[in-house]
Amino acid sequence: MSAPSRDEILARLREIRHPKSGRSIVELGMVSGIVIRGSNVGFALEIDPAEAEELEPLRRACEEAVRTLPGVTSCTVVLTAERRPAAAGDPGAAPAGGSGPATARRTRPKIALPGVRAVVAVASGKGGVGKSTTAVNLAYGLRSLGWRVGLLDADIYGPSVPRMTGARGRPTSPDGEKLVPVESYGISMMSVGFLVDEETPMIWRGPMVQGALQQMLGDVLWGELDVLVVDLPPGTGDAQLTMAQQVPLTGAVIVSTPQDIALLDARKAINMFRKVDVPVFGIVENMSYFLCPHCGGRSDIFAHGGARACAERYGVDFLAEIPLDLAIREHADAGRPLAVFAPESPQAQAYLELARNVRDRIEAQLGRPTRRPPRIRYL
Repeated sequence: MSAPSRDEILARLREIRHPKSGRSIVELGMVSGIVIRGSNVGFALEIDPAEAEELEPLRRACEEAVRTLPGVTSCTVVLTAERRPAAAGDPGAAPAGGSGPATARRTRPKIALPGVRAVVAVASGKGGVGKSTTAVNLAYGLRSLGWRVGLLDADIYGPSVPRMTGARGRPTSPDGEKLVPVESYGISMMSVGFLVDEETPMIWRGPMVQGALQQMLGDVLWGELDVLVVDLPPGTGDAQLTMAQQVPLTGAVIVSTPQDIALLDARKAINMFRKVDVPVFGIVENMSYFLCPHCGGRSDIFAHGGARACAERYGVDFLAEIPLDLAIREHADAGRPLAVFAPESPQAQAYLELARNVRDRIEAQLGRPTRRPPRIRYL
């Protein structure tokens, strides 16, 4: 059975009325960002943030209405809670330079992640430093230490986890409410890349990204995990603040390359997490050096040691230095994680050392040790 068209989805949503105005949510222009991938449908409802809690039943009604269309197995709807400018003279508008009822924001509670013991964010101040590669290999490194690991690809605009892990398929929903994550080589993972075509651009505004992140966390059956590794998008914007403020982060790992321009942005990432009271576990220096595969000679292409010096300056730990190596790129492009397909290689061992350091800091942060079963070997 073929998936419904955008027009068929909108026709069904025209039947749903806003509880206050009584008008169709389509007529009100509330529906945006419709994404259809196979039997999975997702879209956003643009609302006033003051109505977020009140309109939660409306969100659920939209999901149920679309889910009953022929050819649909799952539907995810997010509330954008985008603030609309108050009209001049509106009694609820805030006076200039101050805050009033129109600008007051409630402090959202942390997203509940039952069964997840620790959440670690992998972040960078800028793109192109190998953050996603580091996050994926950190996750599999922790898995090789015997931990139960989940991996969330929070990079909505550039999801790369499905490609790097070789994960296939789409999340399922046994009850129509919660999603079951995709599993790849013993790790549970979620990414918007499982829901949209790899070449489809995500033309979403900040509130839509925030809503998608909240649902990929709170509406997923993660199960019992020792750690959930979150691959954040680069920078210090909406997605990063959503994670830092609404997710019970145990700590953050900052990825940088050695040169000054990358370290400048890494320092911004450190300061962002400190401002929102998230512990920074330390810095990883990626592409730290290059070893020629032919002669074995070492070249510091992007300089060397800058991340270690930055860690010392900011009083955080230096977690690992990862070489610029052809094998790392080849395994990532092929969707064959190093820890699975080349666990004894020097490159995998570098990531394993990073995993050990992160594990130790998680245990220190939580104040009690985690069970450590024998190392799992992949055949």
